[in-house]
Amino acid sequence: MSRNYYRTLGVSPRASAVEIKRSFRRRAKELHPDTASSGTVSSGSEERMRSLIDAYEVLSDPQRRFNYDRTHANLFRTVTTFDYREFLRRRRNDYVSQTKLIFYDLLHSHDDEALEVYEQLLIAHIDLREYMPHADFMDCSFLLAEAFERRGDLTRAAELYRRLYLHERERPYFHHFIEEVVERLRLLTCFKMVPLLAAPEVIAHIQELIDLNISRKESAFFHKKIAELYSNDGANERAAEHLRRGLELDAKLAGVKKLKEKIGLGGLARPLR
Repeated sequence: MSRNYYRTLGVSPRASAVEIKRSFRRRAKELHPDTASSGTVSSGSEERMRSLIDAYEVLSDPQRRFNYDRTHANLFRTVTTFDYREFLRRRRNDYVSQTKLIFYDLLHSHDDEALEVYEQLLIAHIDLREYMPHADFMDCSFLLAEAFERRGDLTRAAELYRRLYLHERERPYFHHFIEEVVERLRLLTCFKMVPLLAAPEVIAHIQELIDLNISRKESAFFHKKIAELYSNDGANERAAEHLRRGLELDAKLAGVKKLKEKIGLGGLARPLR
């Protein structure tokens, strides 16, 4: 019997690639032993995980999804005349509907429309957390950060990713998937921002990551990046200060040999105590 991969992932046959990825991530998290309530994985859970992976591999590949849709259309052919998006758009004074509209548009790759409504809610001092279930708020915030990043607004994207990290600390939701948020923050602040913003701005953003206390290893890496930025501006004393801090946090910090020579710390074999 043929499987309905859309039902397995819990999405509509009209779901966007973003929605398919999000649903896979959520369902995989529910089945993962680190997040399951019992902390164990049954044989049934393993089978469901395999089915979930099979469905995601097919539906996330455009060509395989096209072939699947063509040969399995009888499994999920539906007829509907209800325009859910238009229903939400008309309810402008209902903040619950407007937050749902943002989420819907992000899931269906309508970035500009979603960000426009989001900005309007910000102007009205509306906090999404007050009008969305926690799980939807977390996923929606992640998608908003991605949308700002695609638009090139790296500062807004980084701000949202940082808030997500703090929300995760207060009330865990992403669990092991929070590593993806940390990776986005590292990539944005330490690499993408560097050629676009002035060094002091980038340093301020990286310092905010240090203040998050993600881990000793991450903080050491961030101190090294700040040292590099100061060194590029000829501020070798400040560069040396941050490099020392990085080495105190991680004595095996990689990629520091040339930097130590450049700022006059070539003889520093181990972190200062």
